[in-house]
Amino acid sequence: MSYQVLARKWRPRNFHEMVGQEHVLRALVNALDNDRLHHAYLFTGTRGVGKTTIARILAKSLNCDKGVTSEPCGVCSACTEIDAGRFVDLIEVDAASRTKVDETRELLENVQYAPSRGRYKVYLIDEVHMFSNHSFNALLKTLEEPPPHVKFLLATTDPQKLPVTILSRCLQFNLKRLPLDRITAHLEDILGREAIEAEAPALKLLSRAADGSMRDALSLLDQAIAYGGGAVREAEVRAMLGTLEHDHVLRLLHALAANDAAAVLAAVEQAAQQVPDFAGLLAELLTLLQQVALAQAVPEALDESLDHREAVLELAQALAPEDVQLYYQIGLIGRRDLPLAPDARGGLEMVLLRMLAFRPAAGAVPATPAGSAPATAGGPARGAAAARAALGPRSAAPARPATPAASVPVTEAAPVPPRPAPAADRVLGPENWCEVVATLELGGVVRELAQNCALVDVADGQVRLALEPACKQLYSKEREQRLAQALAAWLGEAVRVVVDITGPAVETPARLQARASDERQQAAVKAIAEDANVQALQEVFGAQVRSDTIRPLDA
Repeated sequence: MSYQVLARKWRPRNFHEMVGQEHVLRALVNALDNDRLHHAYLFTGTRGVGKTTIARILAKSLNCDKGVTSEPCGVCSACTEIDAGRFVDLIEVDAASRTKVDETRELLENVQYAPSRGRYKVYLIDEVHMFSNHSFNALLKTLEEPPPHVKFLLATTDPQKLPVTILSRCLQFNLKRLPLDRITAHLEDILGREAIEAEAPALKLLSRAADGSMRDALSLLDQAIAYGGGAVREAEVRAMLGTLEHDHVLRLLHALAANDAAAVLAAVEQAAQQVPDFAGLLAELLTLLQQVALAQAVPEALDESLDHREAVLELAQALAPEDVQLYYQIGLIGRRDLPLAPDARGGLEMVLLRMLAFRPAAGAVPATPAGSAPATAGGPARGAAAARAALGPRSAAPARPATPAASVPVTEAAPVPPRPAPAADRVLGPENWCEVVATLELGGVVRELAQNCALVDVADGQVRLALEPACKQLYSKEREQRLAQALAAWLGEAVRVVVDITGPAVETPARLQARASDERQQAAVKAIAEDANVQALQEVFGAQVRSDTIRPLDA
């Protein structure tokens, strides 16, 4: 007897054997049990999720010899003939090969005749969105008021292409992609029945490659069994799929965490010797970054069965959350632009080097007046503007009207704090809190937290801060601890930070910056209004000044 592929051999024969799609099965079972059957059903969803399978089971339920039931017997002549694909009253149509209106009319000419063998004449039209507009028009009237002995079961992967007139005449069921764990469990069950040896990591790889499709998973499993000579092993499945080992991706992310460009390029070289799929390597890196971000935000949500779970948790501690988000965004944009690179490896290396180049430097300070931009130990100061440049182009800001340079005075911003004194001579107090915050080695959300706090007092190794209530979303215990570590490094002694979410009695660094910015804006508006050239234009030509477009020179 010829070999039957797994996807056909293990196709579900009844609703109980279906994997997933409980929301669809429940509605159909209740309709069958309570005799509330519609005349037209539309099943939508991506390939391999069970659209045609459910339609065939429904056809068996309608025509089973024991009566209309949600549990067809599977042994009567009607059930066995439907399973074998030779039931005369189940008319399966491939819409892609019958797009002409004449073919649709020919198909519908026999609708009026009673079924030859079964209880209902069932029309199963697959990929119905491939019908032409004339074919849809020919189908409309019959689909709306078919004879009582006719049921229409439509299936499509692209419901957006169906006319609204067709959609309104059907009960629509949207089948979902199957989750990875459900596919893996089903593959394990089938391999157990087939008595085939398999490694659990190999099945996860196959399930991930199937991308939510059970049919694709079974086809890949067939291929893996043949490739492995009757067994399914991880190394062979990786070679078959062309996927990388996790060690390569972990080594790459460790190099990024260490800010080591040489190690990053060495990791790419090692990965290239195994499988030169650089787009796949970038995709694996993005998956790992997503897992690290999940471990940082909600550690308990990380999959317990993840093979490299401990490594992910370790990376979650080694990387700052803002760095993980920046790497992920740069990687996404790099993956989009990778086909434009002269060669794939060079494009990947540029994406990785971009991650290092735009990584926020420790201790980077906010923008300062021209000519006084400070440098950090890691190179030139890289602030929010540099990070935004790394994340891709944005819409340009509205053009500003030309103004006489000499007519707009520049109000001085808060002075750049001097180089810190030795730790033994440093004193922390409410009067110098704004200057201290500007010198602390902070970045991202922790810097925002410090800038929106005011120092209340320092006593017995405890620093008490007051946070703006409107900024309470910035607070977390972890950020409070990181702020304490930065203050301890600045003071040269251990301190404990306590953040109270109450309105500060004194001005916070953020308020000070906002006030200075507002003063510079008001001065710029005043300078334009008092400029002799502007006044002459207003007097002669009736010109009007749009104050919302005026910006200080140092903005």
